[in-house]
Amino acid sequence: MRAPFAYGAAACVAAALGAGPALAHVTLQPNEAVAGNYFQTALSVPHGCDGTGTIAIRIKIPDGVLLVKPQMKPGWTVDIKTRKIEGEQPKLHGKTITETVDEVSWRGGPLPDNLYDTFGLVMKLPDAAGKTLYFPVVQECEKGVHRWIEQPAGGQGGEGLKEPAPGLRLKPKAP
Repeated sequence: MRAPFAYGAAACVAAALGAGPALAHVTLQPNEAVAGNYFQTALSVPHGCDGTGTIAIRIKIPDGVLLVKPQMKPGWTVDIKTRKIEGEQPKLHGKTITETVDEVSWRGGPLPDNLYDTFGLVMKLPDAAGKTLYFPVVQECEKGVHRWIEQPAGGQGGEGLKEPAPGLRLKPKAP
């Protein structure tokens, strides 16, 4: 007699988390932002790898994104790798920015396969309304790896990608 309740509870949790095809993938929540603004988002990690817990999350920051700050998480260490900005160097708050975050890694846990968690980021977005930025993610587990790195080819949607990179749609500023 417990099965109907367990199914109903699982359905409620799935609905609350915005379940559907996206629940099977690492995603950004929220996944839309105003171009050129500061923005807070989080990687949502809904499962591990083949039943084992997640022990590391690594995210590649796309070009044009500046001033990235990751969320500190109890039980996890954070590593930040930077890269030089090529070409014209932007100015923010009166200072020339010569480097930016290239990659953020969280290592720890483990985050059990039957639980989910989020890994937060604050960043300054490029002024590129209408563009979708992709944030490739590598998820390491106690056994196995998911490489959420696939990006749609020009003009294609993300349907059919086995391990799609989380995307962030940049909207225009309000008039």
